[in-house]
Amino acid sequence: MPQVGRLAALLAVCCALLAASLSSSSGKGTLNLKLAKRGEYLVNSMGCGDCHTPMKMGPKGPEPDMTRMLSGHPKEMMLPASPISGPGPWVAAVSASFTAWAGPWGVSYTRNLTPDKETGLGDWTELNFIQTIRNGKHQGKGRDLLPPMPWQAFKNLTDDDLKAIFAYLRTIPPIKNAVPEPIPPAGPPPSGK
Repeated sequence: MPQVGRLAALLAVCCALLAASLSSSSGKGTLNLKLAKRGEYLVNSMGCGDCHTPMKMGPKGPEPDMTRMLSGHPKEMMLPASPISGPGPWVAAVSASFTAWAGPWGVSYTRNLTPDKETGLGDWTELNFIQTIRNGKHQGKGRDLLPPMPWQAFKNLTDDDLKAIFAYLRTIPPIKNAVPEPIPPAGPPPSGK
């Protein structure tokens, strides 16, 4: 019971800080509370936290570790090489944290979506974010986004929806977490034969 009370208190403080920072903002370029609330709704209903928030083992099985909300794959969680070597009856494997995925593409790690300037989206612009989702490329022009990121579906969101998501991501607490770079597959890609 004491843990639940501490978590509730932490959540209340975070909500109060968010409300204070949003209500004290004014002028062009500041966060719009209505836009951020729409973004929160979209992030939660689209399941972004299912992959970008590390899981921990709870009394009823895996549950999100909300102290790491949307911070991506934990940098301290080192993983062995991919157990998937090519096509077969199994085409993907997932880490215990649900933040790293392996398959014929190699190993992909979910990104830190918090507004941390060094390790998250803190230095991203709204345009970088929109182009990433539209093009399936890091910051709209870099490396390909890897499975299981469903950018092919998310690219169909409206610009207003993507702006709302980005606005919400700017309001969550920044978490310093340098996610590892993807690991390419070992050997040549499968031929498909």
